[in-house]
Amino acid sequence: MTTIHATALVDPAAELDSSVTVGPYTVIGPHVKIGAGTTVGPHCVIEGHTTIGQDNRIFQFASLGAIPQDKKYAGEPCELVIGHRNTIREFCTFNIGSPGDVGVTRVGDDNWLMAYVHLAHDCQVGNQTIFANNSQLAGHVHVGDWAILGGFTVVHQFVRIGAHSMTAMCTLLFADLPPFVMCQGQPAAARSMNFEGLRRRGYSPERISAVKAMHKALYRDDLTLQAARERIAELDENCPECTPDVQMMLTFLEQSSPQRGIVR
Repeated sequence: MTTIHATALVDPAAELDSSVTVGPYTVIGPHVKIGAGTTVGPHCVIEGHTTIGQDNRIFQFASLGAIPQDKKYAGEPCELVIGHRNTIREFCTFNIGSPGDVGVTRVGDDNWLMAYVHLAHDCQVGNQTIFANNSQLAGHVHVGDWAILGGFTVVHQFVRIGAHSMTAMCTLLFADLPPFVMCQGQPAAARSMNFEGLRRRGYSPERISAVKAMHKALYRDDLTLQAARERIAELDENCPECTPDVQMMLTFLEQSSPQRGIVR
C-alpha cells in the first residue's frame, strides 16, 4: 500500500504508485502522477500537471509544479516532468512550463539537485547533472548531460549549458557555455576544460586530447569563432573515436544564437 502520513493532503484524483511514500503535512494536487519507489518528504507541495518517475527522493519543503513566474501565463495546462532516480533536496522550486515555449519544464534521470535550486518555466535539464546549493536557472535554459553547476550559479534566460561543462561558485552565465568548458566569473569567462571529469567518466587519452585541441582552438589561438569551428571540424579525421565529441561541439556552436554568443 502507498504509505501516506495521516496529516498529508493528497487529492483523490492524484495517481500515486502503491510503493510511494508521502511525509507529514505534504500537499499533492489532482493532476500529479508519481511513479514507483519515490519518496516525498514532509511539508512538500506538489501541484499542477506534474509527472514524477520512479525512485526519486524528494526532501522536505520542496515546491514542485507551481505556475511559472511569468506575467504572460494565463492558466494554460502546462507541465513539469521529472524522470527517474533524481535527488531533490530541501527548498527546491521547479515551475511548470509556459505557452511561450514547449509548455514543459523537464528534468531527466539521475540528477543531484541540492538545496534551494530553482528551475524556472521551460527549463530542460538532461541526465547525471549536479546542481550545487542555490543554483538558479531563469526560463528556457537548457542543461546538457553531466553538467555541474557550482553553488550560487545564476543563469540568464535562454542560455544553453553544454554536456560535461562546469561552473565555479558564484558564476553568472549570460552566454552559452560550450560542452566540456569550465568557467568562472561575473560574467563568466572560460578557464579550462573539465578534463578530470572526463577521466572519471572513462574518456580515453585520445578523446581527452581532442577536447584539449578544441579548447586550444576556441580559447588559446586567438581565432575567430568561424576559424575555430573549421579547425575543430578537422579533429576527427585521425581519430574516429573522437567523432561524437567533435560533432557535439560543432552542433552546439552552430546552434548558439548571435545575440547570446558563447562564453569566451
